[in-house]
Amino acid sequence: MRSAPTILHLDMDAFYASVEQASKPSLRGKAVIVGGLGPRGVVATASYEARRFGVHSAMPTAQARRLCPNGAYLVPRFSLYRAVSDTVMGLLRELSPLVEPLSLDEAFVDLEAGGTAWDAASARAAGERLRADIAAATGLSGSVGLAGSKMLAKVASEEAKPDGLLLIEPGTERALLAPMPVRTLPGVGPATGEHLRRAGITTVGELAEAGEDELVRLVGRAHGVGLYRMALGLDDRPVVAERDAKSVSVEDTFDVDLHDRVRIRTEVQRLADRCVGRLRASGHSGRTIVLKVRRYDFSTLTRSETLRGPTDDPAVVREAAARLLEGVDTTGGVRLLGVGVSGLADYTQEDLFAQSLAGAAAGAEGADPGAQGPVQPPAGAEGAGGPEAASAGPGATGADGAAEPARERHWPAGSDVSHAVYGPGWVQGSGVGRVTVRFERPGSTPGRVRTFRVDDPDLAPADPLPLVGHGEAPSAESAEGAGAGPGTP
Repeated sequence: MRSAPTILHLDMDAFYASVEQASKPSLRGKAVIVGGLGPRGVVATASYEARRFGVHSAMPTAQARRLCPNGAYLVPRFSLYRAVSDTVMGLLRELSPLVEPLSLDEAFVDLEAGGTAWDAASARAAGERLRADIAAATGLSGSVGLAGSKMLAKVASEEAKPDGLLLIEPGTERALLAPMPVRTLPGVGPATGEHLRRAGITTVGELAEAGEDELVRLVGRAHGVGLYRMALGLDDRPVVAERDAKSVSVEDTFDVDLHDRVRIRTEVQRLADRCVGRLRASGHSGRTIVLKVRRYDFSTLTRSETLRGPTDDPAVVREAAARLLEGVDTTGGVRLLGVGVSGLADYTQEDLFAQSLAGAAAGAEGADPGAQGPVQPPAGAEGAGGPEAASAGPGATGADGAAEPARERHWPAGSDVSHAVYGPGWVQGSGVGRVTVRFERPGSTPGRVRTFRVDDPDLAPADPLPLVGHGEAPSAESAEGAGAGPGTP
């Protein structure tokens, strides 16, 4: 514990949903839910307007739709979230070299190590300046907690939400924590909270009064000792600047269970490519390939294979994942597939043996020119469901090798598009051969809505626009005034 509140915790407010509201002017002040949109989708983030209806993260999207039927349900755009996160983390590193990111929207900062703060007044000034800088750079709000320990700083930022700052003066920790529910403390989940409730302990103050021996008896030594220290506000953990990634992985949950073995193999290959894309983006390679399969009955199987050396070659990862799949029984159907790489390193060691096998197989089957050299993942694949996801997915050829008819282009709600006449916009919805697009951009007024055929040649997927500093552009109204006809065919 420090004698001054120089540990800062930043937590961006409803981050994914706030980015969507800043990016889409027509959604500001409205209920926005970001997550999987299919029957098995899960809410990633809900705006504060949606939370008033009882919607929260990790809730099934189907349940959220029942609670908030008029909300805007959007697919995540991780490439944009990462870009905004990079901006925010850059501002934190201007305060101190000791920044410990916990996720895209959350981090600890040691202000004392950066010479930014040394007492309560300077810490508060640094926190307020940070909030103003974030608003100027991104247009978003973040909540800041300041305290003498990491645990208390995180508690403070949670209490400050939304868009606030709370500083816990040293010596006031126990009085502040005492009336809070036990679930406020890190590591106290639903099961532990219920166990403590049955023992008559519902607040942090009651935890402290119970004493260390009683908590050890209730929840075990390791957890009991830690709980007692936290109830007293004691936490000596330092801010750690670098957290080494242990693995990189991707997974997909399917709206309908997959039964066709060929389709399952194709999905595994696609996931392997996406995983390698993330691996390369992080500047790593890895030795251990991991396959995750969740079957129709929710049983989950994990298989792994360790290579002779680290690799970031998509062909090697695909081959290993395919071998692992051969040992998994998918009878009855598969609801989730995942591919990961662990044992990360900062260098690669070419697996010549695996590559020679791949080359021999390609030659035996009439080598596909596109298979030579590295295979890049589809653009935006990490965005979990962008328009490109269905443009070159499984099913392009049948089991007998015959070409199947081209599938209809898919336009997930919330994804970015650009029209040759009307410019940038985003998908409000699609179905029955039509896609509805709202043409607006960050910083503009709410835009006009137009409907097109899903195969309209003038409409194409686009990259997200930056939230700040992109400049104004002609609105949909001005485009219409210039003589553009209606978009509906």
